[in-house]
Amino acid sequence: MQVLILNGPNLDVLARRDPKLYGGLSLNELESRIYGWAHALDITARCRQTNSEGEFIEWIHDAYTNVDAVIVNPGAWSHYSWANRDALELLDVPLVEVHLSDIEHREEWRRFSGVADIASHRVIGRVPHDYHEALRYPAGTVDA
Repeated sequence: MQVLILNGPNLDVLARRDPKLYGGLSLNELESRIYGWAHALDITARCRQTNSEGEFIEWIHDAYTNVDAVIVNPGAWSHYSWANRDALELLDVPLVEVHLSDIEHREEWRRFSGVADIASHRVIGRVPHDYHEALRYPAGTVDA
């Protein structure tokens, strides 16, 4: 099983963000954990991160034919990017939305996710285990 993990803006500076909200790991440390969890689930994972919305959308377009599932943490784009939502909506594979912080209990503007209604599964505020559960969903080891 091929799973693409897409991380949006500011995840590259994850270690600098509030550890109470984001877990205190660097992106490299988080990706190492993701690859370990994926290996244990017999999943081939590919992690990608960008601060460029156009590049993010291109990666989504590439996923239309190359993967069995997509895990996406659109970061702040979740709250306002209809372009990302439009691209993700065209996926015909499971889509798992991840947020390291508990967006449903933060600032009012963070509580809306344009991806929520098209996601097959959502994992929010369970740092850093969000990605473990997210990987377990397409592997069939967690319920929706």
